[in-house]
Amino acid sequence: MSLFLSTTINKIDKKGRVSIPSGFRTSLTQGAVVLFRSPIHDCLEGFDVSFMDEMSARLDHFDLFSEVQDDLALSIFGNSVSLTLDETGRVVVPTALLGFAGLTDQVAFVGMGRKFQVWAPEALESRKIEARSNVHAQKLTIPKGAGHE
Repeated sequence: MSLFLSTTINKIDKKGRVSIPSGFRTSLTQGAVVLFRSPIHDCLEGFDVSFMDEMSARLDHFDLFSEVQDDLALSIFGNSVSLTLDETGRVVVPTALLGFAGLTDQVAFVGMGRKFQVWAPEALESRKIEARSNVHAQKLTIPKGAGHE
């Protein structure tokens, strides 16, 4: 799976159509993208359709009928939409998702590795400042992967 990288601002038309950045399109294995409301930010989370299977498997670590499993499953899968890209690489984002993220005439796509987020551009700038501040204040680093010293 390719990674979602960089930040791109695209226009959104009156019908809710927006072009997925070309660099992101190459990371989509089935010509479709899954979007849902972020459970922690006022933005949308975006994933390749194939990654949703992995996310479902991760939820198997919780007891099947536990509140934690139900809350996460409902927040993610209950709010997800799978959107097929048209021949020009556009998708129609449902009105409810546009409203949740405060998206009007422009959207900012920000790559985050195996996922991406969709923000109102002004809100993304505030979030970037907050993230940099958190990294600095907590002296965060990227942990070593398994088997690496």
